[in-house]
Amino acid sequence: MRRILIVFILILIMVSDLPAQNRIVKFEEIKVLNQKTPKPIVVLIMTSWCKYCHAMKNTMTKDKNVSELLKEKFYTLFLNPEDKNDIFFAGRNFKHKAGLHELAKELGTINGQVSYPTITVLNVKNEIIYQHAGFLSPRAMFSILEKVSKN
Repeated sequence: MRRILIVFILILIMVSDLPAQNRIVKFEEIKVLNQKTPKPIVVLIMTSWCKYCHAMKNTMTKDKNVSELLKEKFYTLFLNPEDKNDIFFAGRNFKHKAGLHELAKELGTINGQVSYPTITVLNVKNEIIYQHAGFLSPRAMFSILEKVSKN
């Protein structure tokens, strides 16, 4: 019995040291969430085949500093531009057309093109306040998100 108690305590200690997991939300949830607790939205536009996209996703979900900042100050969403499902967001229905989801085009277009990965930050009115195309290191991502969260 004593061994079981010791193992249980050790497991609790190990789990408490893990970084806080950032809850990834869906576009359809944003309206209700922002009515309860208004926060900016961070969207990572990423494909399943992009290695840099997955590295950025790992930063957002596993890097302690980035994950905690996202959890505290933002809602986080991942958007696959190849997804064929309709997405209802900000009062509009977005569809997949001609190999690219309309919402990815709307949120990820910078200088007339969409590239992967792209980070887009929206304010509580769903207006784009920041965009970055290309890979960001954990340090760079934290710095950018910290600056955006203060504005």
